[in-house]
Amino acid sequence: MRYLIIGGGLAAAKAVEGIREHDREGDIRLVTEEEHLPYERPPLSKDVLQGKAGVESVFPHPRGWYAEQGVTLVLGDPVASIDPVGRTATLRGGGLLPWDRALVATGSQVRRLGIPGADLPGIHYLRTLDESLALRARLREGGDVVVVGGGWIGLEVAAAARAHDCRVTLIEPQAAPLEGVVGPTLGAWFAQLHDSHGVQLRLGTGVVAFTGNGQVNGVVTEGDVTIPADVVVVGVGIRPRTDLAASAGAQVEDGVLTDARLRTSVDGLWAAGDVARWDSTLFGRRLRVEHWANALDGGLAAGRSMAGADVIYDPVPFFFSDQFDAGLEYAGYVAPDAGAELVVRGDPRANEFMAFWVVPEGSGVRLLAGMHVNTWDTMDAVQALIRRRAVLTKEALADPSATLDELAG
Repeated sequence: MRYLIIGGGLAAAKAVEGIREHDREGDIRLVTEEEHLPYERPPLSKDVLQGKAGVESVFPHPRGWYAEQGVTLVLGDPVASIDPVGRTATLRGGGLLPWDRALVATGSQVRRLGIPGADLPGIHYLRTLDESLALRARLREGGDVVVVGGGWIGLEVAAAARAHDCRVTLIEPQAAPLEGVVGPTLGAWFAQLHDSHGVQLRLGTGVVAFTGNGQVNGVVTEGDVTIPADVVVVGVGIRPRTDLAASAGAQVEDGVLTDARLRTSVDGLWAAGDVARWDSTLFGRRLRVEHWANALDGGLAAGRSMAGADVIYDPVPFFFSDQFDAGLEYAGYVAPDAGAELVVRGDPRANEFMAFWVVPEGSGVRLLAGMHVNTWDTMDAVQALIRRRAVLTKEALADPSATLDELAG
């Protein structure tokens, strides 16, 4: 069997593991766009960016591991097109690779701002290892840093910039960071966390232009206020890289659509990681998740499925974030139309609490998602409650004396 893995992230690396669990002899070729070995992305905005970890920390496997697994690496020469009929892939450099089963793990790309001055030097985006290293080098020089966007990446970059003793301003058009994700109550907590660590917040306003003459020196807000900037980091979201799969005939709708085995609509073609939108039985809808655990688990599941294992991919989504002295984990999924209510356990002012998103169910409520801040070893119980569709009471969820393990049974 000839396997082709297209992508240079964690999903691609884990797919090799999944294949080798069930097929020790098949030919595997892994093709990346970048010159690097497949790597994980969370450290790029966390420990690597802060200088707490070296570059080697991002690689799940060293080069020798791929050789031991009999994998042929094609680095820096990405797949330009896929022929699903002839079962070949054409590389950007003109090479042709045959395959019997292929995995699209092309990930996502950043959304870029198309406003005046957007191409000035000194404006950074953060998605790749090289971008993280370039930004880290610049943050070490200090100065005025303006972060555009108060999502997960923006908040983590702001925390990293403060760790380098930069002066940081964060601009976010919503009334609070992450308000559209976690709601106004927790959005206000994130705002307070960053404010208490010296981040200047400009909320409820957007960015209309960048200023500078050969180098960015300012960010103009909707209120016509110019904020001085030696460095600008833009974090306004990402979008799945579906073009390659779509050109091969795969069905695409906010990601490459797959079944529960991560198979696309094209015979012999799988998808995993950020780019995949899989059919979740647990949540009764298709899901696309842009976080580390989905790449980890999805890549492994796709590799197993490609090698013939009977795989059903139906995880409880999970992610984590580190900002200043707050470590948090989140598990679950809350649809935009869920009408979920927030229940808080503990005191957010102490930076040690839990949050739960619930909907009415029978005589109580059902848990859709849970998040902790500095309250460790709780996510297994949260995921168990979500999987069981357990009917709980808001009072029990809010009561710190009622352990989650007991509630989960």
